[in-house]
Amino acid sequence: MAKLDRVLADPDVVSVQELALAARNHGMPLEAMHYDITPVGLHYLLHHYDIPALDPVGFRLRLGGRVRTPLELSLAELRDRPAMTVPVTMECAGNGRARMAPRPLSQPWLDEAIGTGEWTGCSLAALLDDAGLLDDAVDVVCCGADRGTEGGIEQRYQRALPVAEARRPEVLLAYALNGAPLPPQHGFPLRLVVPDWYGMANVKWLTDIEVIDRTYDGFQQTHAYRFRHDVDDDGTPLTRMRPRALMVPPGIGDFPSRARQLVLGPTVLHGRAWSGSAAVESVEVSTDDGTTWAPATLDPPVGEHAWCAWSHRWEPPSPGDYRLACRARDAAGDAQPGSADWNTGGYANNAVQRITVTVVDANGVAPT
Repeated sequence: MAKLDRVLADPDVVSVQELALAARNHGMPLEAMHYDITPVGLHYLLHHYDIPALDPVGFRLRLGGRVRTPLELSLAELRDRPAMTVPVTMECAGNGRARMAPRPLSQPWLDEAIGTGEWTGCSLAALLDDAGLLDDAVDVVCCGADRGTEGGIEQRYQRALPVAEARRPEVLLAYALNGAPLPPQHGFPLRLVVPDWYGMANVKWLTDIEVIDRTYDGFQQTHAYRFRHDVDDDGTPLTRMRPRALMVPPGIGDFPSRARQLVLGPTVLHGRAWSGSAAVESVEVSTDDGTTWAPATLDPPVGEHAWCAWSHRWEPPSPGDYRLACRARDAAGDAQPGSADWNTGGYANNAVQRITVTVVDANGVAPT
């Protein structure tokens, strides 16, 4: 196994590699949780390799392998198939990586690798049915046009889904986002959208689908995106998103520290919550760093596979510093932990979010 995972001992030192990654990728500002559907330019982005430039006129999606009838379809033919639009909350598997200690060396996400889009496309399951899966079909391998090297291996970005997951009715071959054609950075002209799974499953710039008769053992499946506590551990693969709630930072923020200041008086704390395994059942809010918790009010989810809004009325008793927190629990009984489960890739960090806010009096004066 390639030794992919590296850690940085000093959490205050940002490497040039991390700066290069952060310059190419971007997160969703948490105040964008005001929107039910994230505007395209605010939705998080992660690119493993270079963004390919694909010609939509000459584009063809090829589907082959363990099927009775291999298919090759143009973008126009895909758009002519029955279409559906699905609101989907998508979170990067590395969200929260930069809050781990020691910090794994990769895209240095804090809490912002998230977004909810309205994806439009055709059903992958229906396409597989048209091709006719053979009885020995095991995995559906999806290959993007983006190429690069990782772990010393030259490759295209490829991920696989078990047949049962690939045939879920909501899994899309998407060609539009928020009512417009996919922009290049989101996978134009075609991408895979796998609701409820972490972002790595949603292959962009999709050109090839191969059905195979074994468990896929490609690089992005067996070397990357695995939850392990040391590099010699084979680990377990990442699949569905863990439950998580995030809060819109209240008040106003300082530049560049982002420290928060809030004027004394009634306010409403609010944010979003989601889970890839079951519906969000509850969100709780703490204003004393987790000593006590109070229930938040939940709104209906934006969609079956999308986040829900939550809110909680709070009136600080006096000026001072307050440590706010929020946590979600889903209907399967899974809840956010107080601290991250450290792992070598910095994956699936759904630890409780904490925000320090300084409450000032009506004159903007904080206690000394």
